[in-house]
Amino acid sequence: MAFIKTTEQDSNHNNLEQKNIAQLLKGIHQEDQNAVHAVGNVLDKIETLIEIVIKQQKAGGRLFYIGAGTSGRLGVLDASECPPTFGTDPERVIGLIAGGDHALRNSIENAEDDPHQAWEDLSVFNINSKDFIVGIAASGTTPYVIAGLNDCQSKGIITGSISCNANSPLSEVSDYPIEVIVGPEFLTGSSRMKAGTAQKLILNMITTATMIQLGHVKGNKMVDMKLSNKKLVGRAENMLIEELNISPEKAKQMLQEHKNVRNVLNAQKK
Repeated sequence: MAFIKTTEQDSNHNNLEQKNIAQLLKGIHQEDQNAVHAVGNVLDKIETLIEIVIKQQKAGGRLFYIGAGTSGRLGVLDASECPPTFGTDPERVIGLIAGGDHALRNSIENAEDDPHQAWEDLSVFNINSKDFIVGIAASGTTPYVIAGLNDCQSKGIITGSISCNANSPLSEVSDYPIEVIVGPEFLTGSSRMKAGTAQKLILNMITTATMIQLGHVKGNKMVDMKLSNKKLVGRAENMLIEELNISPEKAKQMLQEHKNVRNVLNAQKK
């Protein structure tokens, strides 16, 4: 089938500058709902990718995200949330963005055009066949991401991808492609909008489902979370109060001794 960049097609909403705020919000919200529906259409593909992520993680491998611009930032965001949320080593899930960390706050648009940089970035981490690389690109045409996945495949490293156009060049170099077709953006070509929303939803699913399956959750609670601020300490205390039927004072004391909820619960089993 022919490759058509639906993410670049003309918006279904016209004369935006003539609309009032309420009309603009209604249109944006309508398109956001389309993004959620589009993710629902590819749950089977997401499931298959997650199964491989879990397999590689159990074998001691790591999950890498690579992307440029908004896609790269979303990958870095998802990776950076895993240690505080699930208590994992920062090396378990790693996000790389074209242009490096400077690109997280600054637009370095030409960084995505370098077809060699992704492999150089990945090589810093001694990437190997135990790892799993997910390329993220709304358009499915970003050279940094495509070349990175192509280099990985040539070296026997498993690849996945998240894009928002069907039959994209990115999918061709992906062992487990996810194509979430959101259609034209509210603001023509601005894929930071619903394409970005769809990508973020999928990334949430990948790491959350993976970490649950790997045992980092008990019931529906983040028992391995790092207690890095007062809010999280309070959440942990409430977990223990509910789980062990103890006083707030006792919960506070036990957390100070054992450092996190999991350790407290394990200590109670002994």
